[in-house]
Amino acid sequence: MRSVVLLSGGIDSATVLAHALSRGYEVTTLSFDYGQRHSRELESAGRIAEHFGVKHVVVTVDLRAIGGSALTSQIAVPERRSPEEIGSEIPVTYVPARNMIMLSIAAGLAEVVDADRIFYGANAIDYSGYPDCRPEFVRAMERAINLGTKRGVEGREIRVEAPLITLTKAEIIRLGHELGVPFELTWSCYRGGEKACGRCDSCILRLKGFMEAGFEDPLTYETLPDWYAEYLEGRK
Repeated sequence: MRSVVLLSGGIDSATVLAHALSRGYEVTTLSFDYGQRHSRELESAGRIAEHFGVKHVVVTVDLRAIGGSALTSQIAVPERRSPEEIGSEIPVTYVPARNMIMLSIAAGLAEVVDADRIFYGANAIDYSGYPDCRPEFVRAMERAINLGTKRGVEGREIRVEAPLITLTKAEIIRLGHELGVPFELTWSCYRGGEKACGRCDSCILRLKGFMEAGFEDPLTYETLPDWYAEYLEGRK
């Protein structure tokens, strides 16, 4: 059994990779240099793939030509929002059609490596309000892929699986611990640098997940929300 796993370098995609391997799949990981603000997440993806001993393919698709996102343009990244505020609307960190583009390329790679599964870390519970992380989007993309590929036409369908889609961030982190995910190699921050910022939406959701899972995030941060600092103090 072969699969393609979309690997961004973050918690969710690293856990999905470990999940696919636990099911016995031979995995090819796929990452994208899409013109994002920094290369730190790509470096993390490479280290995670190396850790698990799987092939890692990086494709360049420069989405800065489209823009429209704080991750691919000069639009400011939101900071210091509460977990309740995050997900209340589609944020400026949404990259137009990103997952649609990435899943389409993953389908092409799946045909080349003869894979019948594409795994990706979409999550519809603790997420940033992205429309391409919803179950109906996953189902629609799977149908489109099988209508538009040689495998699909020949009856050898490619399944698109998002095994984390109904899990909270805390549940994903607990699952990752069970599967041996090296969280110290992952990167979630929308900003690059030696330390995660601790202020962007992605950092906030990550820290909230670790707190609710009952673990301490192994990454170092420039700053921490008061509620997470209090959590760490209580663990001493």
